[in-house]
Amino acid sequence: MAKFELKLPKMGESVAEATITSWLKEVGDTIEADEAVLEIATDKVDSEVPSEVEGTLLEKLFDVDDVVQVGQTIAIIETDADVAVSDSTPTETKEETTQAPSVAEVSKTVEVAKEAAAPITSSGDRFYSPLVRNIAKEEGISQAELDAMPGTGKDGRVTKNDILAYLNTRTTQPSQPVQASQQVQPKAAAPKEEKAPVVPTGDDEVIEMTRMGKLIAHHMTASVQTSAHVQSFIEADVTKIWNWRKKVKDAFAKREGENLTFTPIFMEAIAKALRDFPMMNISVQGDSIIKKKHVNLGMAAALPDGNLIVPVIKDADQLNLVGLTKKVNDLANRARQNKLKPDEIQGGTYTVTNVGTFGSIMGTPIINQPQVGILALGAIRKVPAVVETPEGDFIGIRYRMFLSHSYDHRVVNGALGGQFVKAVKDYLEAWDPNREI
Repeated sequence: MAKFELKLPKMGESVAEATITSWLKEVGDTIEADEAVLEIATDKVDSEVPSEVEGTLLEKLFDVDDVVQVGQTIAIIETDADVAVSDSTPTETKEETTQAPSVAEVSKTVEVAKEAAAPITSSGDRFYSPLVRNIAKEEGISQAELDAMPGTGKDGRVTKNDILAYLNTRTTQPSQPVQASQQVQPKAAAPKEEKAPVVPTGDDEVIEMTRMGKLIAHHMTASVQTSAHVQSFIEADVTKIWNWRKKVKDAFAKREGENLTFTPIFMEAIAKALRDFPMMNISVQGDSIIKKKHVNLGMAAALPDGNLIVPVIKDADQLNLVGLTKKVNDLANRARQNKLKPDEIQGGTYTVTNVGTFGSIMGTPIINQPQVGILALGAIRKVPAVVETPEGDFIGIRYRMFLSHSYDHRVVNGALGGQFVKAVKDYLEAWDPNREI
């Protein structure tokens, strides 16, 4: 009698492995030529593996749910000498002497492979394809996470799209891929905090984040994890500024060739306040505070794809209102055209974001690291307000806006954070309605 090695056949250029889903034959069963011996599943198809010879199933080298590589021996079939392995050995005697050790070596290899296998396995009625297992292994998804993940495939099976959608919403840091000899280590690792997976339904659309979107997401998450965010809010009366701008904007545009917006006016007040409170113009490095010499104001600007970028106005406190207007307009225009230079988005010491552009009256912005503060400018609204005069108080129609100041409470206490935004308010409300530019 001869022994025939039943190998996992090649199933396509991109298929390197398959998972055994069930054995159709047991050890000792008779097998006809071309009769199915087991069922397998890949990330693409489910199929059967037939026997190339007639004989008896002598040994199964893998169990259900084991992952097998293409070309790997999965079973040993005992067959008659005259049918057997004429293409591999000339005589039955040579087959016995040369093939038997090979079977032993295969068995040993299988045991080693099982020991080195990733901890992710199909559990209960849940089957995971090789592709899903590989993604889980590379991204550090635990068995518990995978078991809790809803599947949209047949019988609730987790598909490639399911696990990719889960990864897009997963906030925990993925584990680094490990070598085969180290793949048993995740079993001993401390369990990570599990997040409820968000799995799209058949009607949902899964959109891959852009490179810029991924960078922004990482930057924002890192900032929240680094700084102790605290907010202070204050309302400013900008009626004088509103009326002054309305009066001079046409002449300004004709003379300078620039549109006078509210942004440079606000930037001027913020730059003055930073000179008054230099401990808002700092960065933190370890246990040291770096006090910045230059006042470099970052201004959040919208990109064509909807993301935001923060170009920087260098030495903003050294520019007059005309200079600030030209700089603000230039950076904003080139940001929309994706023409900013690398050094124009670096070196900021404090950031301003105008949430009022989108209709918001206030916001709680996230600090732009490594800075310690960011100011959100709310929408300017026409509201009834109490107006104080030497002749008495009265209710009038005023233009007012909220200023939302987020700051790093590790180094900026509530007094400093509040005093700074109060100084910005005071500069805005003290605007000279007869100012010339």
